[in-house]
Amino acid sequence: MNRRAWNLVTLVVALGIALVLPQVIYPVLALDIVLWALYAVALDLLLGFGGLLSFGHAMFWGSGAYTSGWLAKNLALPFPIAVLCGLLVAVALAVPIGYLSVRRKGIYFAMVTLAFAQMIFYVVNEWRPVTGGENGLQGIPRLFPGVASLSNPTVFYYAALPIALLGFWFAYRVVHSPFGHVLVAIRDNEARAQALGYPTARYKLLAFVISAGLAGLGGALYSLGHGFAALELVHWTTSGTAVLMTILGGIGTLWGPIIGAALVLLLRDALSTGAVFPVLRESPGVVTGLIFIIIVLAFRRGIWGTALWLLRERAPRLAVPQAPTPEPEAASEPASVARG
Repeated sequence: MNRRAWNLVTLVVALGIALVLPQVIYPVLALDIVLWALYAVALDLLLGFGGLLSFGHAMFWGSGAYTSGWLAKNLALPFPIAVLCGLLVAVALAVPIGYLSVRRKGIYFAMVTLAFAQMIFYVVNEWRPVTGGENGLQGIPRLFPGVASLSNPTVFYYAALPIALLGFWFAYRVVHSPFGHVLVAIRDNEARAQALGYPTARYKLLAFVISAGLAGLGGALYSLGHGFAALELVHWTTSGTAVLMTILGGIGTLWGPIIGAALVLLLRDALSTGAVFPVLRESPGVVTGLIFIIIVLAFRRGIWGTALWLLRERAPRLAVPQAPTPEPEAASEPASVARG
């Protein structure tokens, strides 16, 4: 099986799961899995392919959520337009923040994004006439002309799914475009990319803005799907949850964050309802922490990353074809000397 066939099979299976997911679990959880997966993919675009760890992506997730929720509630905008506005606000917010943040690297970049996220959290908390403060925005409607039953969670899931899939497709195209290849080159060796003439700061800023836009898209759909926008959407723990999902699934894989999001949310739901461990219902963090530790120790590359590595090691036919390594020129010198 070549690479194209393998990608096609994976895509068909993923689409099939997405279509039947509300029939297997309740629709609100199914929507959460799709949207958190989009949020994690947005973060992986920056972390896995750009090498930039952001601890402040909740500000884009939350800004998209509050914007779309406020517009739907106060201006009665249809949900696709409200979602688009949430995405645009997240992008507009990311431009100045990204411009200042990408000038730093490593832990300094992470701390700068965290500092900006805390500023946004303070603004949202204090801007009570617009955001509702600690109470958040409540009673957000799901409006769409000509559709009367959009308030049904299952119907809204299938209405929001195409928009979320468009976000996944866009992330895939970015990664597999020349821009994505340059971004990986900057991640691996920024000095060499600069020597080749690439404006690395501009590439990193664009990756930051794209990642923020996808996060804002997921947040906008999230607030409309739940009917409220709470203060926790812009809290730093929301950023940490997305980082956790990305690491568990596999950094730099795109499919990994989707698996990580599904694992975290399904495990959280099972523990909170007592369906798996009724005794530990009051302290689900104990079981969650143990499971995450086991996964991190057993799957060093993440769940999906480790699976790909095993496929390449044990089933070479499924591996991505590699270009043959050219023979070094020095190896031919002795023969030429001998012939001389």
